[in-house]
Amino acid sequence: MPAFGTVAAYVPPGVGMLAVGIVAEVFGPHGAGLPGFDLALCADRPGAVPTDCGVPLSVAHGLDRLADADLLIALPGAGFREPSAPAVLDALRAAHARGSVVAAHCVGAFTLARAGLLDGRRATTHWRFAGLLAERHPEVAVEPDALYVDEGGVVTGAGAAAGFDMCLHLLRREHGAALANAVARDVVLPSHRDGGQAQYLATPVPEDSRDERLAEVLQWARGHLHEPLPVTELADRALMSRRSFARRFTAATGTTPHAWLRNLRLGRAEELLETTDLPVEEIARRVGYGSAAVLREQFVRRRGVPPSSYRRAFTGSP
Repeated sequence: MPAFGTVAAYVPPGVGMLAVGIVAEVFGPHGAGLPGFDLALCADRPGAVPTDCGVPLSVAHGLDRLADADLLIALPGAGFREPSAPAVLDALRAAHARGSVVAAHCVGAFTLARAGLLDGRRATTHWRFAGLLAERHPEVAVEPDALYVDEGGVVTGAGAAAGFDMCLHLLRREHGAALANAVARDVVLPSHRDGGQAQYLATPVPEDSRDERLAEVLQWARGHLHEPLPVTELADRALMSRRSFARRFTAATGTTPHAWLRNLRLGRAEELLETTDLPVEEIARRVGYGSAAVLREQFVRRRGVPPSSYRRAFTGSP
């Protein structure tokens, strides 16, 4: 699997400072023991770039720096409704053509759409502007509820803080779960949220004691992945009926109990494959699958490769 050595973020006029901070937190310097990336902020030309909070941002690099990056991220800007500079679109097209991964989150997706990089692909953006993206670019299959959409060489993410989810997903995809989890811990974030999880929840804040019980059950489940964990057991621990538990679970997390557990099990399996030499059979047992064959089937669906190939790619050992 390829890895990101150099990362370039395109900074448009009126760039969101939150977006700049997200990229810098994930791909910038970290604590001891964590690798850093060669991160460059690039603008139409070097110099001061206005931001959404009124404080100018000093950008050292022009568009020429985009030519050498393994990963390009188009950041959101205040002028996303207006045409993009032709030189920017040309640079993005050229990067994609030579095999670089091109990404954008929030309204940065409009820049990729204008470059034609989303034609015939699925994509997402901030839920508030998903309708506008679909209207202006009918050739794009807009998924307004997704946290991020991975189309291989082109990745898009939802708005605001969901940029963290997209960047951590890219880090996990190219460098493995262990590094992504370590970076998430470093910036005090959840290690992984599935891309299909809803980006907007109707009741994001717990309403009563039942939500507190739900949070306690989820924390308990994380420490008992080696057990079967049927939904009926989780519901009993939350002192709810199965139907009520499933409804409140989806309202609180944006996904179903089965999907949440599957992502948790597979994420833990990825980390064990990268950081230990445990046999696949033992890893399957530790993450709650009845056999290595079941783990292999689920792993191939998620990663496209069996566990043994994943281990070789990230560790160089069988």
